[in-house]
Amino acid sequence: MTRNRRRNTPTAPAVTAADRPDPDLSFTAFHQMNRASYVRYAETYLRHRQDAEEAIDSTFEHLLRTWDQVLLTENPAAYAWTIMRNKVTDHARARTRRPPLIDEAAFNTVALRDAVDPIGQITESLALFRALRQLIDRQQDVMVMTYLQGMNAPEAAAVLGMTSATVRSTVRHSLRRLREILGPDRTMEGQR
Repeated sequence: MTRNRRRNTPTAPAVTAADRPDPDLSFTAFHQMNRASYVRYAETYLRHRQDAEEAIDSTFEHLLRTWDQVLLTENPAAYAWTIMRNKVTDHARARTRRPPLIDEAAFNTVALRDAVDPIGQITESLALFRALRQLIDRQQDVMVMTYLQGMNAPEAAAVLGMTSATVRSTVRHSLRRLREILGPDRTMEGQR
């Protein structure tokens, strides 16, 4: 017969109001750290700076209203990213536009600016961006942030609410998937 033994596990010290960060301060810091990245991301999909800023302002208004609950989530940065992504999609729909696209980003790539054959590069870039739309949301987000926005893994990780290792792994899986879609000679590796 086994006896249920109670383990002696240390309990966490009681958290007082003085120990908690000021929610207003943390929201302000979060806003300052992420607004520019969020706007660049939104602009990739909405194609207009004003629309992007409106969608991101709406995102931060929502986050501010619910900031206490956001802080209670397991990963506030990832939660905020999901809210932002949904707001961008909603904003595009509200403007009665096609679903968010990234095709126009094909015309503003480093590869195009340095291309010997701009028309060939446009065709290549459009195929690539169509393939990107076939990736799952997480892969698409990581690829947009790392390739289109030029962020390194730690920067993208901070914005997306992931670890740097997760960003690097997602890039690898995304590139593998893009190779399947496009063929082995055509991926974003040549775009960097």
